[in-house]
Amino acid sequence: MPNPASLARRARSHIVQRRHAASFAAGLDVSPRDDLLEVGDLNYGGYILPTSLLSQDSVCYLAGTGEDISFDLSVIARFGCEVHSLDPVPRAARHVAVAAAYEKRLVFHPVALWSTDQDLTFYAPRESGYVSQSATNLYDTAPDFTAAARAVSSLMAELGHDQIDLLKVSAEGSEYEIVDHVIDQQLDVRTLCVEYAQPAPVERVQRSLARLRAAGFVLVAASVRTWNWKLTFVGPKVGDAESRDGSRATEHTSAHGRRRSVHRSGAQPSSGVPR
Repeated sequence: MPNPASLARRARSHIVQRRHAASFAAGLDVSPRDDLLEVGDLNYGGYILPTSLLSQDSVCYLAGTGEDISFDLSVIARFGCEVHSLDPVPRAARHVAVAAAYEKRLVFHPVALWSTDQDLTFYAPRESGYVSQSATNLYDTAPDFTAAARAVSSLMAELGHDQIDLLKVSAEGSEYEIVDHVIDQQLDVRTLCVEYAQPAPVERVQRSLARLRAAGFVLVAASVRTWNWKLTFVGPKVGDAESRDGSRATEHTSAHGRRRSVHRSGAQPSSGVPR
């Protein structure tokens, strides 16, 4: 059981992190669309998706399953497409083997995403019993195991894909390496969902957003809780196509037909988009 001093440190850390999250959310420049939908639980594995950009023929790479593939299965159920789910942690692989045993449209790859094809060392979780493990030693823990990693471009070449309609990255600190690789290689990613793992310096996240913006990615949705920062972007080729067809509305329609502006949640419990 944690001692009083440890509990006090955690409380102070939570207060500081909550302030960071609120400051970060307040500074975001979001360009909402009329087709946004919460898929899954935003408090854990879910993301906000632009539904008009996804279909039965979509190519989806979903990095970071952990022991919750509800988002992966929700994408399959809503759009009818095949998804490629990735996680290098053996415990995650065992979970997916059971949870998706009867869903043949979920193709699991026991690898990490990275910027090159190589073996990476993964470090122990920050708490005993947690499944998420970091290749960047996000939590300053001991080395635990080594696993294969694949560059996004290399995996696309192997699978015969020239574009990715949905790339989800939940990678415990590796998101910067992966996002930089997507930008540097000018990969055709139509929808990019990134969880920026916490704690992390706000400035580092902001630099990543600036690189994405300079590359033509548009931030269309943000769900920022204290320890859970999830952002959704559409890629530059989407913007080019929609510019030719006319700009999209900056509001969206709820399940009951009401139109509301997309809400940056900060530490709030609701994202403000329909589920």
